[in-house]
Amino acid sequence: MSEFDYIVVGAGSAGCVLANRLSENGRHRVLLLEAGGSDKKFWLQVPIGYGKSFYDPKVNWMYRTEPDPGLGSRESYWPRGKVLGGSSSINAMVYVRGQPEDFDGWQAQGNSGWGWGDVLPYFKKLEDHAFGASDYHGSGGPVHVSDVSKHVHPLCDVYIKAGQEIGLPFNEDFNGKSQEGVGLYQITTRDGFRMSAARAYLWPARKRNNLQIEIHAHVTRLLFEGTRVVGIEYEQNGVRKEARAGREVILSAGAINSPQILQLSGIGPAPVLSSAGTEVRLDSAAVGQNLRDHLGVDYLYRSRLPTLNNELYPWWGKLFAGMKYVLLRRGPLVLSVNQGGGFFRTRPDLARPNMQLYFSPVSYLKAPPGVRPLMSPDPYAAFFVGISPCQPTSLGYLKIRSNDPMQHPEIRPNYLSTAHDIEEMLDGVRYLRKLAQTPSLSAIIEEEIEPGAAAQTAGDLLKDIRQRASSVFHPVGTCKMGAEADGAVVDHRLKVHGLQQLRVIDASIFPTLTSGNTNAAAIMVGEKGADLVLEDAR
Repeated sequence: MSEFDYIVVGAGSAGCVLANRLSENGRHRVLLLEAGGSDKKFWLQVPIGYGKSFYDPKVNWMYRTEPDPGLGSRESYWPRGKVLGGSSSINAMVYVRGQPEDFDGWQAQGNSGWGWGDVLPYFKKLEDHAFGASDYHGSGGPVHVSDVSKHVHPLCDVYIKAGQEIGLPFNEDFNGKSQEGVGLYQITTRDGFRMSAARAYLWPARKRNNLQIEIHAHVTRLLFEGTRVVGIEYEQNGVRKEARAGREVILSAGAINSPQILQLSGIGPAPVLSSAGTEVRLDSAAVGQNLRDHLGVDYLYRSRLPTLNNELYPWWGKLFAGMKYVLLRRGPLVLSVNQGGGFFRTRPDLARPNMQLYFSPVSYLKAPPGVRPLMSPDPYAAFFVGISPCQPTSLGYLKIRSNDPMQHPEIRPNYLSTAHDIEEMLDGVRYLRKLAQTPSLSAIIEEEIEPGAAAQTAGDLLKDIRQRASSVFHPVGTCKMGAEADGAVVDHRLKVHGLQQLRVIDASIFPTLTSGNTNAAAIMVGEKGADLVLEDAR
């Protein structure tokens, strides 16, 4: 049995940060366990390569939810990174921190030290921002954030002009003074390569003598002495192993795997554990509850102007794009599919934006998971615009099905289970129609492919939403941070209520969703969590 000061479970967006920061001073022995393998794969480093990893079980957990009544009893596909870097190695790389009110809301729920003024320094600490150091951004941090304005498809200019025609201000920086407006997304890349948490934090630290990284190490349960967590059991290449932690075990396995590991270890709602054949060690009702996710829907349009489809559909187009990438680190392969974006208010009386916009100068009619990678676009010029409400109120949950650590948990998102969420989705798609009717976009739109002109009434639109809406892949909240043990899993220092030497540090601790993409906030949680651990060590 190996002995360490800290054991970090999960080399994802937060886990890579922790592995780096906890081993940085050289005084602590750190073990990092990752269920997946190495991220040294070509398509994981090429930015648009996430189209290849989207359905690749070698790097992706490829979760499926249970049939969801809100989506017409459809299952949702939830890709999650199973590789060094976690989901930051397979995501769309969009860098959005959220609104200050999101984090002030966390603090208002009793989580001292998590207000906007507390977390902004950590966002700046992690950044090496293309805009340089300022009141809003950091320079010289591990994560390079790119400005792609010189590289996006020309159709993005049409989209931005349309946004201005509908009344949105142009916003150069959704992570600056205000999030509201229309513009281009910043992405986590550098010199044409994906800037995952592994590349940013793990690659510089992996040769340290006090950091041990184990891949293909699937954690099966926590080890206890009374209410103190003293280690981890894991399976590696068919062999069961154990490792002990003198100071702390830290779960950074993400919003699905962290609560799963807790429940497998006997920490969770007693009825769930008993029905799964797991001995109840700590009856904690909140473990696996409070599941939140962004739900989005796209409107697809055939275009009179060329789109990326024209470049990437023919085999010679793919070849040219590949050569351009290899020789110059330029072209569509250095970008995300979501190039344009924005945030807006669906009603003028709202205090802040409640809706996120997406614009992609490429299209693909969605096929069942595994049938076609995202890098095979439609054979005609088309693009899509989409929306997702920033603060949905529908709450889901997940639970283990059995005491088998290799079995995927039961995931129930409960999408569109509140009247608020239904109305917001309807308001959002009506806005998409208005955007399409602006002079700039209407001039290039040949036809609306999905949902099509026949969908006009509220009933038609809601039926289409239930048929086509899908996850934006931002699950959070299943190990909620809060002051009271009966409604939360961890306290404001990310320590698990009722236990010693155990923390959860990843997106599962979010009390609520942040407004926009969640990866930046997950890395921030890793940075702040590392400081909390080191403060207590001192």
